[in-house]
Amino acid sequence: MENLVEVKNTIRQFIVETTFAPAEQVKNETLIFIDGIFDSMGFISLINFIEEKFAIKAQDSELLEDNFESIDAIARFIESKRN
Repeated sequence: MENLVEVKNTIRQFIVETTFAPAEQVKNETLIFIDGIFDSMGFISLINFIEEKFAIKAQDSELLEDNFESIDAIARFIESKRN
């Protein structure tokens, strides 16, 4: 199982590769939707990636901005689902 740093790096790599955003623009605390890196279609691909890569299932009630607004938030969400 990946540790928290590895999880964040995996998520960052996916975001950069999917959006073609400059890697230096995608930091752990970057607000990926507010900053325009991801839109609603990107959100769907992000959820699919997270579910497949980390073998978790996000419930509809968990699809909240607080859980997915940044790499830090996504990593916390993944850790909470794995525990």
